[in-house]
Amino acid sequence: MSKMDNFIAVDWRAGPDRIFFYFKESNTYSRFSIGANKADSDYPKPVRGNWGDHVISAADVRFGFTTESPSWNNNTDHLWLFYYKNETPWVCQFLQQTDSVVSNASVANSEWSALLPYFDNIVGVMHQSYSSTTNDFWILLNNGNYLSYDAYTKTLKTHPLKNSNWAKLEPYSHRMLTAVTNDYPTFDRHFYVFLSDNEYLRYEHESKKVYGPIKTDDESWPGLPHD
Repeated sequence: MSKMDNFIAVDWRAGPDRIFFYFKESNTYSRFSIGANKADSDYPKPVRGNWGDHVISAADVRFGFTTESPSWNNNTDHLWLFYYKNETPWVCQFLQQTDSVVSNASVANSEWSALLPYFDNIVGVMHQSYSSTTNDFWILLNNGNYLSYDAYTKTLKTHPLKNSNWAKLEPYSHRMLTAVTNDYPTFDRHFYVFLSDNEYLRYEHESKKVYGPIKTDDESWPGLPHD
């Protein structure tokens, strides 16, 4: 089994829920189907040429996450990929339903500009809640803190992991590589935090429990580890 220590995971909501893994060293990606609980067999594939007009190199991706459409509109699921372009933080807005790029902008000139000071510390993003008045995200950092961000009011706050619902993640801050949400479970939402040394943690949103570290191998993520 290869060592998985240089990759980024992002979630995908349109159609069957999936997780995409970008492997930085090889500029390839794998597609993990959550319902089937396995990586699709014809992966990994090169990033270039397989994402429509998306041309970002896997090596430049820092983190990414999906913003869901409102319940009355199922045609606007967007994947936001945050990356470096000539040493400047940029973000690509990718419409999942059409496999097409909506926009590319520097983070400083985007709706996510509040995240810019934390760009290099962001591990992953979990959509916390959505209503007619709030659109909250929890943003995990690798420095012992996390951010809460309301995309409607542009209100951002920093919180220590210690004594929070994510308290059990705090001892692993220095080992965090990437994190991704799984909305598939019927009664809960899972947040996977991948660590160095081929391990990961599973945070269960409703129960507020953390499980792991668990080995990142062909048993826990069938078909994913690759050479």
